[in-house]
Amino acid sequence: MNKSELALSLQKGEGYKLEFKRNVNSDLSKEMVAFANSSGGQILIGVTDEGEVCGVNINNELRSKIQSMADACDPPVKIRLESFENILIIHVDEGINKPYRNTKGFFIRNGANTQKMTTSEIIAFLQAEGRVYFDEQLRSDVDLNTAYSAKLLNEYIEQANISKIFDDLSILRNLNVVEQKFGNDYLNNAGILFFTDEPANYIYHSPVICALYKGVEKVNILDRKELKGSIIQNINEALIFVKKHLNLSYEIKALRRKEVLEIPEIALREAITNAVCHRDYFEKGAQVMIEIFDDRVEISNPGGLPKSLSPALFGKRSVARNPIIASLLHRVGLIEKMGTGIYRIQNAMKAANLPAPEFDFDGFFTICLRRYPAKSKNGGLNEGLNEGLNEGLNEGLKSLLEVIAKHPGIKSIEASVLLNNRPIKTIERQIKYLKDKKLIERRGSRKTGGYYKIE
Repeated sequence: MNKSELALSLQKGEGYKLEFKRNVNSDLSKEMVAFANSSGGQILIGVTDEGEVCGVNINNELRSKIQSMADACDPPVKIRLESFENILIIHVDEGINKPYRNTKGFFIRNGANTQKMTTSEIIAFLQAEGRVYFDEQLRSDVDLNTAYSAKLLNEYIEQANISKIFDDLSILRNLNVVEQKFGNDYLNNAGILFFTDEPANYIYHSPVICALYKGVEKVNILDRKELKGSIIQNINEALIFVKKHLNLSYEIKALRRKEVLEIPEIALREAITNAVCHRDYFEKGAQVMIEIFDDRVEISNPGGLPKSLSPALFGKRSVARNPIIASLLHRVGLIEKMGTGIYRIQNAMKAANLPAPEFDFDGFFTICLRRYPAKSKNGGLNEGLNEGLNEGLNEGLKSLLEVIAKHPGIKSIEASVLLNNRPIKTIERQIKYLKDKKLIERRGSRKTGGYYKIE
């Protein structure tokens, strides 16, 4: 610290990352703990609360005393001492092993003040820091024999290819979803989410909400479904819902017909699985949402990135907010432990010539998957509709465009019949897209008019 930096600190006064102390007293360890539990900071010894320099006698005995106080904290607080003239500056780093405490308790910075945390605040702090996992918490309020479903367990065992040589209780213990407490066996929250018929009876915010909207905004709901099954059931049912409302075409190669979904199924499954696996279950005021719009599918879950995962490391490193849930999904092949899910989504979208997935971490974690092909550098669609479309949605658009070209003035219901009874909703979405691209137009009145190809 130089003279100008000191002058600036004294002028600003005490704050979230700055504390003044006239001398060293028993409260010093409280301030060190508070900074370690927050974002770090500086303690200036030899300065009054009003920012006046009173100075302090800096010697090895004082330095040793301060270091001993930092080492006596649990865990020890990392500090660095610096002197400037007759002021001793204690630099306290943000702790990597939160929470820290001294003999008087747990403290945290609240503005310019140091505040002792209550029990409920300590619990909330531990949750926010990822030190307490929702899925590991035992549910002593839930009767194991009444709640757990042998049918769901057997289905899971089959999917995971587990040999059933032990009884159900032993398997549940080995899966880390049952623990003993005071001589009784209890499910934890992960066990409830996987192995009870209706987890919402015990975790009311666990359902997954699926919705189909008309247009590109959350205004008119065309279809809605609330999924209340186990985690695996919800993943499968959510995928069925999405596939039901997306366009499906067929690719014929070597005399075989292959179904092609407009958004790759692998990208959808990975995104849905990611949402139910990594959501913040401590947040009880929101749910996993799967929303379908005319131009995109958005899959969101409460909780942004886990605290230990920075945006720079997103997609490169895997951090499990719910480790038992992640382990159980890994056993049945729904997720990879190496954190390849995001990479697989990106690759699947690229291979389908669709825009790269969009991610948002602000409070919620949201994945946006666009429904229409990516634009090429010259501003047209890759391969261009007019240059011949060949796969997935492109094929569906091409066939509709050809029908309109052959039957000028055709109506949507007539196009549906000519295209092997393609769903009207699908026809209407495709017509809107072709109109937006100025490839077709509607002429005539509402009753007698129809669609024409623009030459």
